[in-house]
Amino acid sequence: MIYLKLFWAFLQVGLFSFGGGYAALPLIENIIVDSNQWLTTGEFTDLITISQMTPGPISVNSATFVGLDIAGFGGALAATFGNLLPSFIIVTSVAWLYMRYRRLNTLQNVLKVLQPAVIAMIATAGLSLIITAFWGEEAILLSNTSILAVVLFIISLVLLLKTKLSPILVMVLAGVLNVVWAIVTGVV
Repeated sequence: MIYLKLFWAFLQVGLFSFGGGYAALPLIENIIVDSNQWLTTGEFTDLITISQMTPGPISVNSATFVGLDIAGFGGALAATFGNLLPSFIIVTSVAWLYMRYRRLNTLQNVLKVLQPAVIAMIATAGLSLIITAFWGEEAILLSNTSILAVVLFIISLVLLLKTKLSPILVMVLAGVLNVVWAIVTGVV
């Protein structure tokens, strides 16, 4: 029964996550954390971090990780297949339709209308990740703010915007700074 539940949960993610992985994060969080309580908010943030560091789309990596954590290898297969099935069907259908009707103004207008909604979904996901990184599951108060997380965020943002450093290298540098901070402060 858990395989079916994992399949169904990630089928919904695959079916309704328009705009890519970042746009899908609020939906994934709702299904994984709120509806099924498979992970806590902190574990979900860790899941997103791991999903970013491994090859592949966030939603597929999330499905595989959660499925493996909840029900082993079979759970990983069920969740991953559920996540991929809608994309396979939708992309194949949309590609066929787009190739056939790409010159219609109506289609171009529909695509333009969807852009702001996708941007809003991505912004919501980013804000949710920032809140969790800075305050965890505590109240959003200055006294609860993780100064290290804020400093690492600012350094990473500056490096990504002002240099041509690879995002992977910036993530590694942030990790190294975090380890050095833990060693220096004795908080491990």
